[in-house]
Amino acid sequence: MGGNKTQQIKNKAKEGESIKSGLTSEEAVYAVVELAIGRTGARGEVTQVRCKVLDGRNKGKSMRRNVKGPVNIGDLLVLRETEIEARKIKGNTRRSV
Repeated sequence: MGGNKTQQIKNKAKEGESIKSGLTSEEAVYAVVELAIGRTGARGEVTQVRCKVLDGRNKGKSMRRNVKGPVNIGDLLVLRETEIEARKIKGNTRRSV
């Protein structure tokens, strides 16, 4: 099934499939923070981290994610999806968390 996410939702609606809204326990996936890569965002309010997915379809996958708020190595994240990875930070990165 190709196309972007909006088109996929429209196709499901046409086929009569249910469209889930909100976060349910079966959609939530846990990940543990392995490494703090750097700060990003217009004012440096977002931390880019490398995390390892603990369960779900992509169990064991190490991926780059953006996290808003305080985060430390070893923290657990609750991810809504594990398909999309954050872009690498351009330029000078600071490893201060």
